[in-house]
Amino acid sequence: MRAMDEEIASINVIPLVDIMLVLLTIVLTTATFVVSGRIPIDLARASHAEPGRASPLVLTLTLDGTMHLNDRPVLDLDRAMAGLPRATPVVVRADGGVALREFIHLVDQVKALGFAQVSLDVRRS
Repeated sequence: MRAMDEEIASINVIPLVDIMLVLLTIVLTTATFVVSGRIPIDLARASHAEPGRASPLVLTLTLDGTMHLNDRPVLDLDRAMAGLPRATPVVVRADGGVALREFIHLVDQVKALGFAQVSLDVRRS
């Protein structure tokens, strides 16, 4: 048995590290589900519910010029957006390095297809 005036030379940090790793795993797993919005739930049903608003179409233009519609690569924008309702809002996301004329051409192309609600997604600085 140690004497009361004897100092502890080291602290055992292994249990603390174990707890922190478990907490980190829980936080990262939960954050992944929250960000992606893919937490599986079974929504309650109601007989007099209003229809939900249509989620916007997300059109992404990368620096190398490739287009993605809702995270799917698109080669022909006219064909990809042909069967979609024209009242659906469109959010255009463009890489910061994309030339302004390419972005304007893309927005004009979307508006020419009949989509009136076109907005730009930017990051606040």
